[in-house]
Amino acid sequence: MTKIMSPEELEDELRAIGAARYHDKHPFHTLLHGGKLNKGQVQAWALNRYCYQSAVPRKDAALMSRCYDRQLRRDWIHRIHDHDGEGKEEEGGIERWLVLTDGLGLDRDYVMSMKGALPATRFAVEAYVRFVQEKSLVEAVASSLTELFAPKIHKERISGMLENYDFISDDVMQYFRRRLAQAPDDAAFALDYVKRNARTPETQAAVLDALRFKCNVLWAQLDALYHAYYDPGLTPPDAFVPA
Repeated sequence: MTKIMSPEELEDELRAIGAARYHDKHPFHTLLHGGKLNKGQVQAWALNRYCYQSAVPRKDAALMSRCYDRQLRRDWIHRIHDHDGEGKEEEGGIERWLVLTDGLGLDRDYVMSMKGALPATRFAVEAYVRFVQEKSLVEAVASSLTELFAPKIHKERISGMLENYDFISDDVMQYFRRRLAQAPDDAAFALDYVKRNARTPETQAAVLDALRFKCNVLWAQLDALYHAYYDPGLTPPDAFVPA
């Protein structure tokens, strides 16, 4: 890139990346939302996704540790509270995810240990944490912009899973209902930050690559699930094996 894009042009490019690369287009999600998986396969998805959920506050803490702007830290810290909670009145997204895995019949301690997670899941999640630790602050913020596209997939997940699985109840879907309100606010803040701070061709190219990277992180996790639990169904040693 040699030409500086306007903030509006940069936003258009970011949204185009999501339109092409976001993981709502992965065949595993089509199977999940369409009721084509059995309970064990849904359990495997929820167990592996816990690795990502549990890493989000670590990623956000890593971002804040590199931020000298006090106001940005003030604005960003609510993301950690959203996931880790703030006590009994607000238990947080990780707890709501564990309610989902509880409802699916998984042992909570086993889920939290992550011992049954696929190796590729762990590698992808930790690559995301390292990216935020090592890249520029504007790239780290840009990598969170998959939140721009999250509400659509949450709506599809809520309706599809409730409609198609008799082992899914509304009570265990509260993580996704809560994110319908949280994700748009998070995305709007991050998008504004990126548009204000990516003001050279080099930084604009970097933030576009950061969003591509994050889309790849999410896609790779579904690739691993598809291969291990659907086709060809080759589960690696020590990974979760459905009953």
